[in-house]
Amino acid sequence: MLNFLKSTVGRKYIMGITGLIWMGFILGHMAGNMLIFLGPDAFNSYGHAIVSNKLLLYGTEIALILAIIGHVSSAISLTLENRSAKGSRYAVQAKGEKSTTWASRNMGAQGSAILAFIILHLITFKYGAHYQTTVNGVEMRDLHKLVLEVFTKPGYVAWYIVCLLLLLFHLSHGAHSVFQSFGILERKMQAPLKKFAWAYAVVVAGGFLSQPIYVFLVNR
Repeated sequence: MLNFLKSTVGRKYIMGITGLIWMGFILGHMAGNMLIFLGPDAFNSYGHAIVSNKLLLYGTEIALILAIIGHVSSAISLTLENRSAKGSRYAVQAKGEKSTTWASRNMGAQGSAILAFIILHLITFKYGAHYQTTVNGVEMRDLHKLVLEVFTKPGYVAWYIVCLLLLLFHLSHGAHSVFQSFGILERKMQAPLKKFAWAYAVVVAGGFLSQPIYVFLVNR
């Protein structure tokens, strides 16, 4: 089993599985963020429900940490292996049908920026200012107030938008590549799967972007 996981095929499977884990989490997180449009109580109650379930919270955090470690380490090793096999990273790029997209050529740079974004996001919201509020007699953290405070800062909103645009391209290629990692990307399925990948990426990135844009333009 260990030898399989170290093999090229095994590492591609790790890339695919960990990619699916993060795709599911990102979609769920984006959907939760949409509760901000229902008002402070709905948004804060959602956040409180998550942190109150310690088993779910810690289990999810451990799964995500392991997934990102597996994803990044597999991506780095496969990239280095591919460059070694090609002989030079500066080889002439293919053209026509065999050409690669900007997103696929720059997955590493996008991933690095997104990782930095995740760390800053955690510092800002998970470990940021802790305001208190009461909803239906229950005292809880006022995440809604923190979101309004953060997303009224032009610099942070600009940084957030840039990172979400990078996430859009990263997901558009990554969601499609997941199927390739499992070896099930038949030629006749490429077109619909690419459409699915772009639809998923647009929905996720668009959902995340709607929050800071709404706060910055409406709630300043």
